[in-house]
Amino acid sequence: MNSALSIKDNAYIQEDEMRINGKLWTIILISLFSLTLMASPAFADGSAEASNGHAWWFWPLVLLIVTFIMGILAVLGGVGGGVLFVPIISGFFPFHLDFVRGTGLLVALSGALAAGPGLLKMNLASLRLAIPVALIASTCAIIGAMIGLALPTNVIQISLGITILGICVLMLTAKKSTVPDVPQADRLSSALRICGVYQEASTGEIIDWKIHRTPMGLALFIIIGLMAGMFGLGAGWANVPALNLLMGAPLKISVATSKFLLSITDTSAAWIYMNKGCVIPMMVVPSLVGIMLGSFVGVRLLKIAKPTFIRWMVIGILAFAGAKALSKGLGF
Repeated sequence: MNSALSIKDNAYIQEDEMRINGKLWTIILISLFSLTLMASPAFADGSAEASNGHAWWFWPLVLLIVTFIMGILAVLGGVGGGVLFVPIISGFFPFHLDFVRGTGLLVALSGALAAGPGLLKMNLASLRLAIPVALIASTCAIIGAMIGLALPTNVIQISLGITILGICVLMLTAKKSTVPDVPQADRLSSALRICGVYQEASTGEIIDWKIHRTPMGLALFIIIGLMAGMFGLGAGWANVPALNLLMGAPLKISVATSKFLLSITDTSAAWIYMNKGCVIPMMVVPSLVGIMLGSFVGVRLLKIAKPTFIRWMVIGILAFAGAKALSKGLGF
């Protein structure tokens, strides 16, 4: 009888997996259809003429649908929503790049603010590691935002396209180390007391961590902060490799601290865009709602999704969007 129940349970599990997989493929097909639709001349035209003939609610509704799909893909692909938002929306929607970058910072900021307190409470995000990095990155993000708003749009589009294609290469080649081997902390990290202890939940092991190459890491965050402010991408894609591979922080500490860092860095840059009038509710509200709702769905699908396939799909979408931004900046 137990075996019969077991077979029946397995049948139910397989049926649930098939149903969820069917939903996942439906979402993927819708996302590909949306990208194809956005590649049409009506979407690709970056002028106000592209929106003629539509009601005022048309573009916010389309933005809500696209960002909902984007939120799902961001969770499944392990990337921040801002990295997908800026190149895709700037490349295929008739919105000025300044408004897209301002909204992109708020998209990245909302996710960081939602996750930050919980990560600090779980002792995964390290304040000792975050504060000196955040001081440098947030200051440079303000400078980067000013530079980005001062430069011509086509120059920013070209730089954005190159940056997105560079992120694709980084995602393809970057390796991750769960607990890097740090033989000895350097003088600067020792003086700042950047170290900590946390318990690995999966094994119950107590991990005592420290970092090295701190001056090099802090110098790298100058560039990361400038890029975050200029392009409105957020910087999680760069924070984690810098903290984990260069400075030697454990992967979980790096991811959690990076998420907390975004709440500081992106806030600094976002104020510049808000002060210049580059943040409008018509774009921000549907984008935030879409990303949040998509993230909730993505978390549920994450259990059964094949990470390799999703990762390659996200890289492909980013490469497509990066190429579009580059060609748009070059005037092709």
